[in-house]
Amino acid sequence: MSYCRQEGKDRIIFATKEDHETPSSAELVADDPDDPYEEQGLILPNGDINWNCPCLGGMASGPCGEQFKSAFSCFHYSTEEIKGSDCVDQFRAMQECMQKYPDLYPQEDENDEKEKPSKDLEATPMEASAAKEEKGSS
Repeated sequence: MSYCRQEGKDRIIFATKEDHETPSSAELVADDPDDPYEEQGLILPNGDINWNCPCLGGMASGPCGEQFKSAFSCFHYSTEEIKGSDCVDQFRAMQECMQKYPDLYPQEDENDEKEKPSKDLEATPMEASAAKEEKGSS
């Protein structure tokens, strides 16, 4: 015997083996290209920006969401010869906002990137001299 019960916001459905043996009578509905909840990609069929696209990584929301939307919209709709060259002020405002929230928008530290190659470069001469010593001793 199958039954259903409500626990807070959740509905728990128990189904029997017999319930699963009966073929489903559900009908599939054709995809609606104008469905706002359907994943459409970054650009909607009408040319607008899909701010809910997971490809934006949540940048359109949060404390700098409005600045991001302004800069991205400007770039998307830019008709300048160098696309987006008319959007410098919007991108500057977005960057200034993001710098106020380093925990949410981590910046690449130039010092970290300079240190990583130098560590690799330091290891390379040591390995080369060890290889020379091995060749010399044999």
